[in-house]
Amino acid sequence: MSDYVIMTDSSCDLPAALADQMELTVLPLYVDVDGQKYTNYLDEREISFSEIYAKLRTKCPAKTSAVNMNDFMGPMENLLKAGHDILYIGFSSGLSGTYSAGAMAAKELSESYPDRKILTVDSLCASMGQGLLVYLAWQEKQKGKSIEDVRDFAEDTKLRLCHWFTIDDLMFLKRGGRVSGATAIVGSMLSIKPVMHVDNEGHLIKVDTARGRKASIKALADKAEKLGVDLASQTVFISHGDCVEDANYLADIMRNRFNVKNVVISYVGPVIGAHSGPGTVALFFLGRER
Repeated sequence: MSDYVIMTDSSCDLPAALADQMELTVLPLYVDVDGQKYTNYLDEREISFSEIYAKLRTKCPAKTSAVNMNDFMGPMENLLKAGHDILYIGFSSGLSGTYSAGAMAAKELSESYPDRKILTVDSLCASMGQGLLVYLAWQEKQKGKSIEDVRDFAEDTKLRLCHWFTIDDLMFLKRGGRVSGATAIVGSMLSIKPVMHVDNEGHLIKVDTARGRKASIKALADKAEKLGVDLASQTVFISHGDCVEDANYLADIMRNRFNVKNVVISYVGPVIGAHSGPGTVALFFLGRER
């Protein structure tokens, strides 16, 4: 069986140490904050995530910068030249053109390297939801599964990967066109917090609201109770927008309420964080459906 590498992009928001342990190839994405372009490395080598969030708190304008096919060509070709096949699991096509760029690069390189396999999966996931799918795929690879088997596993699993999150500052949703200005102002005055998820098409969808910060975090656990399958045996991922205390609060709920043993906590990286803002808390787990 040929050796293969799992490749993803930095929207996965995995802790750098875990990505290194998994021997992933991670294509960095980009974010523009206050007119300065930053490369989103998982190890924060260019700028720390806390610095990005400090800038966002001052209401600096922020936007993401798209990658293109050429950004993928070099890293992919290096792996192919080294004799590796590639399984690329990419950022949801419902939120970004990143996966499409990766898939186009894979198609072009397949013609130049007909003896190598380059398989792609549109995760329809974001942030640590994407990261969790990559992690689960890596676990299958560790069992000795072939690249095709792991690709099929990812395809079969992705629509059971639940993304539930709450946003602290409605003004960030207003900037992204997710809520109206009036809704953002009134919601902020009344401490109304949205409860959102990523749907089967990989889009961000507002589902519920909660009154107050702790209630909105508890609402994420309520979604896990409703949708989760055998939570106690799962590795649950939690990401946060520079609010680790709130992430730990949610982790304690998951441990105490569902006897979850394994929780991985990391930042909502700057690519997603530029749109969701400081104070975002997100929960990722496997369920019967999204």
